Amino acid sequence: MPLRENSGFVSEPRPVVRKFLAWPQHEGLGAIVRRSIGRFELKYFDPFLILDEFSVTAPAGFLDHAHRGFETVTYMLQGSMTHEDFEGHKGTMHAGDLQWMTAGRGIVHSEMPAAQGTQKGLQLWINLSSEHKMIEPRYQEMRSKDIKEVSKDGIKVRVIAGEALGTKSPIYTRTPTMYLDFTLKPGAHLQQPIPMSWNAFVYVIEGEGVFGISKSLPMTAHHLLLLGSGDGLEAWNKSSKPLTFILVGGEPLGEPLAQWGPFVMNTEEQIDQTVEDFDNYTNGFEKARHWRSEAAISLGL
Repeated sequence: MPLRENSGFVSEPRPVVRKFLAWPQHEGLGAIVRRSIGRFELKYFDPFLILDEFSVTAPAGFLDHAHRGFETVTYMLQGSMTHEDFEGHKGTMHAGDLQWMTAGRGIVHSEMPAAQGTQKGLQLWINLSSEHKMIEPRYQEMRSKDIKEVSKDGIKVRVIAGEALGTKSPIYTRTPTMYLDFTLKPGAHLQQPIPMSWNAFVYVIEGEGVFGISKSLPMTAHHLLLLGSGDGLEAWNKSSKPLTFILVGGEPLGEPLAQWGPFVMNTEEQIDQTVEDFDNYTNGFEKARHWRSEAAISLGL
Protein backbone atom coordinates (compact mmCIF):
# COMPACT_ATOMS: atom_id res chain seq x y z
CA MET A 1 0.00 0.00 0.00
CA PRO A 2 1.55 3.37 -0.96
CA LEU A 3 2.04 5.81 1.90
CA ARG A 4 0.00 9.00 1.72
CA GLU A 5 1.87 12.12 2.78
CA ASN A 6 0.55 15.42 4.11
CA SER A 7 2.00 18.82 3.23
CA GLY A 8 4.01 19.57 6.38
CA PHE A 9 7.57 20.84 5.94
CA VAL A 10 10.12 18.89 7.96
CA SER A 11 13.71 18.96 6.75
CA GLU A 12 15.37 17.53 9.87
CA PRO A 13 13.10 14.88 11.44
CA ARG A 14 13.50 14.39 15.16
CA PRO A 15 14.70 10.90 16.17
CA VAL A 16 13.25 8.96 19.10
CA VAL A 17 15.98 9.17 21.74
CA ARG A 18 14.24 7.45 24.67
CA LYS A 19 11.11 5.37 25.07
CA PHE A 20 9.12 4.17 28.05
CA LEU A 21 6.17 1.85 28.51
CA ALA A 22 3.80 3.39 31.07
CA TRP A 23 2.76 0.70 33.54
CA PRO A 24 -0.48 0.94 35.57
CA GLN A 25 -0.21 2.19 39.15
CA HIS A 26 -2.66 3.28 41.85
CA GLU A 27 -3.26 6.99 42.44
CA GLY A 28 -5.84 9.04 44.34
CA LEU A 29 -8.86 7.18 45.68
CA GLY A 30 -8.60 3.84 43.86
CA ALA A 31 -7.81 5.34 40.45
CA ILE A 32 -5.42 3.65 38.02
CA VAL A 33 -2.90 5.77 36.13
CA ARG A 34 -0.18 5.00 33.61
CA ARG A 35 2.48 7.60 34.43
CA SER A 36 5.13 8.25 31.80
CA ILE A 37 6.56 11.65 32.77
CA GLY A 38 7.02 12.20 36.50
CA ARG A 39 8.18 8.64 37.22
CA PHE A 40 11.52 7.57 38.64
CA GLU A 41 13.22 7.23 35.25
CA LEU A 42 11.93 10.56 33.96
CA LYS A 43 11.13 12.98 36.76
CA TYR A 44 10.99 16.09 34.56
CA PHE A 45 11.06 16.87 30.85
CA ASP A 46 11.18 20.68 30.87
CA PRO A 47 8.55 22.17 30.92
CA PHE A 48 6.51 18.97 31.47
CA LEU A 49 6.10 17.64 35.01
CA ILE A 50 3.70 14.73 34.71
CA LEU A 51 1.80 12.85 32.02
CA ASP A 52 -0.84 10.41 33.27
CA GLU A 53 -3.22 8.25 31.30
CA PHE A 54 -5.95 7.70 33.88
CA SER A 55 -8.66 5.08 34.23
CA VAL A 56 -11.32 5.63 36.88
CA THR A 57 -14.43 3.65 37.84
CA ALA A 58 -16.74 4.93 40.60
CA PRO A 59 -16.37 5.21 43.54
CA ALA A 60 -12.68 5.72 42.68
CA GLY A 61 -11.45 9.19 41.75
CA PHE A 62 -9.36 12.16 42.76
CA LEU A 63 -10.88 13.75 45.86
CA ASP A 64 -10.06 17.23 47.23
CA HIS A 65 -6.41 18.11 46.56
CA ALA A 66 -4.34 21.26 46.07
CA HIS A 67 -2.07 22.61 43.32
CA ARG A 68 0.30 25.56 43.07
CA GLY A 69 2.83 26.77 40.50
CA PHE A 70 1.84 24.99 37.29
CA GLU A 71 -0.99 24.10 34.89
CA THR A 72 -3.02 20.91 34.48
CA VAL A 73 -4.36 19.92 31.08
CA THR A 74 -7.11 17.30 31.23
CA TYR A 75 -8.27 15.69 27.98
CA MET A 76 -11.09 13.17 28.20
CA LEU A 77 -10.93 10.05 26.02
CA GLN A 78 -13.91 8.09 27.36
CA GLY A 79 -16.75 8.64 29.81
CA SER A 80 -17.30 11.71 32.01
CA MET A 81 -15.66 13.40 35.00
CA THR A 82 -17.06 16.12 37.28
CA HIS A 83 -14.67 18.71 38.66
CA GLU A 84 -15.28 21.35 41.34
CA ASP A 85 -13.06 23.78 43.24
CA PHE A 86 -13.12 26.02 46.29
CA GLU A 87 -13.99 29.07 44.16
CA GLY A 88 -17.31 27.47 43.19
CA HIS A 89 -16.18 26.55 39.69
CA LYS A 90 -17.85 23.28 38.71
CA GLY A 91 -18.55 21.33 35.56
CA THR A 92 -18.62 17.95 33.85
CA MET A 93 -16.21 16.89 31.13
CA HIS A 94 -17.24 14.33 28.52
CA ALA A 95 -15.27 12.36 25.94
CA GLY A 96 -13.27 14.72 23.74
CA ASP A 97 -13.57 17.70 26.11
CA LEU A 98 -10.62 19.76 27.31
CA GLN A 99 -9.83 21.62 30.53
CA TRP A 100 -6.70 23.78 30.67
CA MET A 101 -6.39 24.86 34.30
CA THR A 102 -3.80 27.38 35.48
CA ALA A 103 -3.41 26.66 39.19
CA GLY A 104 -1.13 29.66 39.73
CA ARG A 105 -0.98 30.70 43.39
CA GLY A 106 -3.42 28.02 44.47
CA ILE A 107 -6.38 25.80 43.67
CA VAL A 108 -8.05 23.06 45.72
CA HIS A 109 -10.34 20.89 43.64
CA SER A 110 -11.70 17.40 43.07
CA GLU A 111 -12.12 15.27 39.94
CA MET A 112 -14.58 12.41 40.21
CA PRO A 113 -16.48 10.06 37.82
CA ALA A 114 -19.79 11.39 36.53
CA ALA A 115 -20.96 8.24 34.72
CA GLN A 116 -21.18 4.48 35.06
CA GLY A 117 -18.37 2.32 33.74
CA THR A 118 -14.77 3.40 33.25
CA GLN A 119 -13.73 6.98 32.59
CA LYS A 120 -10.46 7.45 30.71
CA GLY A 121 -8.34 10.45 29.82
CA LEU A 122 -4.97 12.13 29.83
CA GLN A 123 -3.68 14.68 32.31
CA LEU A 124 -0.55 16.69 31.59
CA TRP A 125 1.15 18.99 34.11
CA ILE A 126 2.98 21.95 32.54
CA ASN A 127 5.37 24.00 34.64
CA LEU A 128 5.01 27.77 34.90
CA SER A 129 7.90 30.21 34.84
CA SER A 130 8.88 31.92 38.09
CA GLU A 131 7.11 35.11 37.01
CA HIS A 132 3.81 33.26 36.54
CA LYS A 133 3.79 30.82 39.45
CA MET A 134 1.78 33.08 41.75
CA ILE A 135 -0.74 34.47 39.27
CA GLU A 136 -4.47 34.18 39.90
CA PRO A 137 -5.96 30.83 38.90
CA ARG A 138 -7.89 30.59 35.64
CA TYR A 139 -9.60 28.03 33.41
CA GLN A 140 -9.80 27.52 29.68
CA GLU A 141 -12.39 24.91 28.79
CA MET A 142 -13.54 23.56 25.44
CA ARG A 143 -16.27 21.10 24.54
CA SER A 144 -15.32 18.41 22.07
CA LYS A 145 -17.41 20.03 19.31
CA ASP A 146 -15.47 23.29 19.70
CA ILE A 147 -11.97 21.80 19.41
CA LYS A 148 -10.69 22.54 15.93
CA GLU A 149 -10.30 19.44 13.81
CA VAL A 150 -8.97 18.99 10.29
CA SER A 151 -8.37 15.98 8.03
CA LYS A 152 -6.02 15.58 5.07
CA ASP A 153 -4.32 12.68 3.26
CA GLY A 154 -5.44 10.04 5.75
CA ILE A 155 -4.52 12.20 8.75
CA LYS A 156 -6.97 13.68 11.25
CA VAL A 157 -5.77 16.09 13.90
CA ARG A 158 -7.54 17.71 16.82
CA VAL A 159 -5.65 20.94 17.54
CA ILE A 160 -5.78 21.28 21.31
CA ALA A 161 -2.96 23.84 21.50
CA GLY A 162 -0.68 25.24 18.83
CA GLU A 163 -1.08 24.71 15.09
CA ALA A 164 -1.30 21.79 12.64
CA LEU A 165 -2.35 21.43 9.01
CA GLY A 166 -2.93 25.19 8.82
CA THR A 167 -5.34 25.22 11.77
CA LYS A 168 -4.68 27.06 15.06
CA SER A 169 -6.14 26.51 18.51
CA PRO A 170 -7.52 29.49 20.47
CA ILE A 171 -6.05 28.12 23.72
CA TYR A 172 -3.57 30.53 25.31
CA THR A 173 -0.42 28.88 26.67
CA ARG A 174 1.59 30.87 29.22
CA THR A 175 4.39 28.37 28.76
CA PRO A 176 4.47 28.13 24.93
CA THR A 177 3.06 24.69 24.15
CA MET A 178 1.69 22.55 21.32
CA TYR A 179 -0.72 19.68 22.02
CA LEU A 180 -1.99 17.76 18.99
CA ASP A 181 -4.18 14.64 18.87
CA PHE A 182 -3.47 12.73 15.65
CA THR A 183 -5.22 9.77 14.06
CA LEU A 184 -3.48 8.23 11.04
CA LYS A 185 -5.30 5.84 8.76
CA PRO A 186 -3.41 2.78 7.49
CA GLY A 187 -0.78 3.91 5.00
CA ALA A 188 -0.68 7.54 6.16
CA HIS A 189 2.57 9.47 6.61
CA LEU A 190 2.75 12.57 8.80
CA GLN A 191 5.21 15.46 8.79
CA GLN A 192 4.52 17.92 11.60
CA PRO A 193 6.80 20.92 12.26
CA ILE A 194 8.02 21.55 15.82
CA PRO A 195 9.99 24.65 16.89
CA MET A 196 13.68 23.72 16.97
CA SER A 197 14.29 24.92 20.54
CA TRP A 198 11.35 23.05 22.08
CA ASN A 199 11.28 19.73 23.89
CA ALA A 200 8.74 17.33 22.42
CA PHE A 201 7.31 13.85 22.96
CA VAL A 202 4.79 11.40 21.53
CA TYR A 203 2.38 9.28 23.57
CA VAL A 204 0.67 6.43 21.75
CA ILE A 205 -3.01 5.99 22.65
CA GLU A 206 -4.13 3.27 20.25
CA GLY A 207 -2.70 1.19 17.41
CA GLU A 208 0.93 1.04 16.41
CA GLY A 209 3.13 3.49 14.54
CA VAL A 210 6.63 4.15 13.34
CA PHE A 211 8.18 7.41 14.55
CA GLY A 212 11.30 9.38 13.69
CA ILE A 213 12.91 7.02 11.16
CA SER A 214 10.92 4.89 8.71
CA LYS A 215 12.97 1.77 9.54
CA SER A 216 12.28 2.03 13.27
CA LEU A 217 10.35 -0.68 15.07
CA PRO A 218 6.66 0.18 15.53
CA MET A 219 5.56 1.51 18.92
CA THR A 220 2.30 0.42 20.52
CA ALA A 221 -0.21 1.91 22.98
CA HIS A 222 0.97 3.35 26.33
CA HIS A 223 4.48 4.10 25.04
CA LEU A 224 6.06 7.52 25.62
CA LEU A 225 8.64 8.55 23.04
CA LEU A 226 11.03 11.41 23.76
CA LEU A 227 12.11 13.18 20.59
CA GLY A 228 15.61 14.48 19.95
CA SER A 229 16.65 17.61 18.08
CA GLY A 230 15.21 18.58 14.71
CA ASP A 231 12.50 20.71 13.16
CA GLY A 232 9.60 18.27 13.25
CA LEU A 233 8.11 14.82 13.63
CA GLU A 234 7.74 12.17 10.97
CA ALA A 235 5.36 9.31 11.67
CA TRP A 236 4.00 6.42 9.62
CA ASN A 237 1.10 4.04 10.06
CA LYS A 238 2.28 0.87 8.37
CA SER A 239 -0.33 -1.30 10.07
CA SER A 240 -3.84 -2.28 8.99
CA LYS A 241 -5.60 -0.41 11.83
CA PRO A 242 -5.85 3.30 12.78
CA LEU A 243 -3.06 4.85 14.84
CA THR A 244 -3.88 7.47 17.49
CA PHE A 245 -1.28 9.44 19.43
CA ILE A 246 -0.66 12.85 20.93
CA LEU A 247 2.29 15.03 20.00
CA VAL A 248 3.21 17.53 22.71
CA GLY A 249 5.96 20.13 22.58
CA GLY A 250 6.93 23.02 24.80
CA GLU A 251 9.51 25.73 25.26
CA PRO A 252 11.88 24.76 28.10
CA LEU A 253 11.92 27.16 31.04
CA GLY A 254 15.50 26.42 32.07
CA GLU A 255 14.77 27.35 35.70
CA PRO A 256 15.49 25.56 38.99
CA LEU A 257 12.77 23.11 40.03
CA ALA A 258 11.56 22.35 43.54
CA GLN A 259 8.58 20.03 43.91
CA TRP A 260 6.67 18.57 46.80
CA GLY A 261 3.74 16.54 45.52
CA PRO A 262 1.21 18.96 44.00
CA PHE A 263 3.31 22.07 44.74
CA VAL A 264 5.90 23.10 42.14
CA MET A 265 8.15 26.09 42.77
CA ASN A 266 11.75 27.14 42.13
CA THR A 267 13.34 26.78 45.58
CA GLU A 268 12.91 24.64 48.69
CA GLU A 269 12.20 27.83 50.66
CA GLN A 270 9.25 28.53 48.35
CA ILE A 271 8.00 24.99 48.89
CA ASP A 272 8.22 25.45 52.65
CA GLN A 273 6.26 28.69 52.30
CA THR A 274 3.65 26.95 50.14
CA VAL A 275 3.16 24.19 52.73
CA GLU A 276 2.82 26.86 55.42
CA ASP A 277 0.30 28.78 53.30
CA PHE A 278 -1.75 25.64 52.71
CA ASP A 279 -1.66 24.53 56.36
CA ASN A 280 -2.67 28.01 57.55
CA TYR A 281 -5.18 28.76 54.77
CA THR A 282 -3.31 31.88 53.64
CA ASN A 283 -1.87 33.51 50.51
CA GLY A 284 -4.28 31.95 48.03
CA PHE A 285 -5.62 29.02 50.08
CA GLU A 286 -8.01 31.03 52.29
CA LYS A 287 -11.15 29.38 50.91
CA ALA A 288 -9.82 25.88 51.58
CA ARG A 289 -10.51 26.27 55.32
CA HIS A 290 -14.26 25.63 55.10
CA TRP A 291 -14.56 23.96 51.68
CA ARG A 292 -15.27 20.33 50.93
CA SER A 293 -16.29 19.04 47.54
CA GLU A 294 -19.77 17.57 47.13
CA ALA A 295 -18.09 14.26 46.34
CA ALA A 296 -16.17 14.30 49.63
CA ILE A 297 -19.28 15.26 51.60
CA SER A 298 -21.28 12.45 50.00
CA LEU A 299 -18.58 9.98 51.08
CA GLY A 300 -18.65 11.36 54.63
CA LEU A 301 -15.12 12.76 54.42
